[in-house]
Amino acid sequence: MIKLANLSFGYSKKSLLFRNLYLDLEVGHIYGLLGKNGAGKSTLLKNLAGLVFPNAGTCKVNGFLASDRKPAFLQELFFIPEEMHMPSVTATQFLNNTAAFYPKFDAIQFHKILAEFDVPSNSLLNKLSFGQQKKVMIAFGLSTNTSLLIMDEPTNGLDIPSKIQFRKIIASALTDERCIIISTHQVRDLDSLIDTLLVLHEQKIILNKSLDEIGERLLFSAAAQANTSNILYAEENSMGVNTISINAQQRYSKVDMELLFNGLLSNQAALTQSLK
Repeated sequence: MIKLANLSFGYSKKSLLFRNLYLDLEVGHIYGLLGKNGAGKSTLLKNLAGLVFPNAGTCKVNGFLASDRKPAFLQELFFIPEEMHMPSVTATQFLNNTAAFYPKFDAIQFHKILAEFDVPSNSLLNKLSFGQQKKVMIAFGLSTNTSLLIMDEPTNGLDIPSKIQFRKIIASALTDERCIIISTHQVRDLDSLIDTLLVLHEQKIILNKSLDEIGERLLFSAAAQANTSNILYAEENSMGVNTISINAQQRYSKVDMELLFNGLLSNQAALTQSLK
């Protein structure tokens, strides 16, 4: 599906965001992409969409070089950026003008998702709130039924009920023929939604693991429940101390993605070694 090989990119040759980056992603998964501010998450997504071109290496999607932006490549990809500038048309008019570029577009699905999001289809898009605009583009992106759907900070501007609805809609949209990539700073918004976690840090993808694999190898618990000799990372909060330790006894625990992300930034070597 997606193959990055030896990819290097920077807006300036003196300052690369990625260096010799390798990444393989497959259909049938919802990937969550995490990284610090300035790590290059949005830029990585733009490389996948062919909106920027690598300085070296290759970025292939469905066998096509993304930078070529061939019609057969574009009709199987939809990209929802963090910032949007909406035209002065209604959602229905936008559908009529744009849907033809996507052979598998489902107009019934589009209107159904708009209704679930409680977004009117007859209001001018540029007059809607930012959150409502995001919902329209999420609905449109899902309804294209492209094999690759990329979303950059899709929950920005959504209220709490809309975020809950977003998770339900995205989860129901995944098929064995589709790959969904979501980049976010709001880790909790991806809870119970993604199945594989990607972490971009210091020019590299330092983690590409399914949550099931992470849960098998690491134990997420309060300090009182952890084996202190196996603790790899600990973090204090208002409720006490949360820890990540080696899952020596194969106990089940829910993966705390925020805790894991912080742990990777603080103790990358130990955590990545435990996940090999």
